[in-house]
Amino acid sequence: MVVELQAGAADRFPVLAHLSYEPSDPFAVTVVFSHDGRVLARWQLDREMVAEGLVRPVGIGDVRLRPESRGVGRELRMEFLGEAHADGGRHHAVVFAWAETVGAFLHETRLTVPPGCEEVRVDDFLADVLTGN
Repeated sequence: MVVELQAGAADRFPVLAHLSYEPSDPFAVTVVFSHDGRVLARWQLDREMVAEGLVRPVGIGDVRLRPESRGVGRELRMEFLGEAHADGGRHHAVVFAWAETVGAFLHETRLTVPPGCEEVRVDDFLADVLTGN
């Protein structure tokens, strides 16, 4: 989907956001932002946090989400704090996505793995870690 990126005091500009969901990692949603064929950032977000961000402000760390109105539409405002720069500040970007589109994507993930039915295979994870995979 096309979203709008605002970095610093600059105006918003369109970038592509690819949302994906893997049932093997049922609590996470991955979003990859790209522009002109270049990946700008890749974030893994908590699926329920994204859902909550559509209706109320959530997040206190590197990711903060909240609903916003813009004209006739509703947006999901996603604020990301990244690595530190040399002056001690941090990279900071705000992305605006149409809330309806994000909500439709979340609906599809819930059809795949309904909330409360997530399964985490801890034994498989530990086996992978112990064997170095």
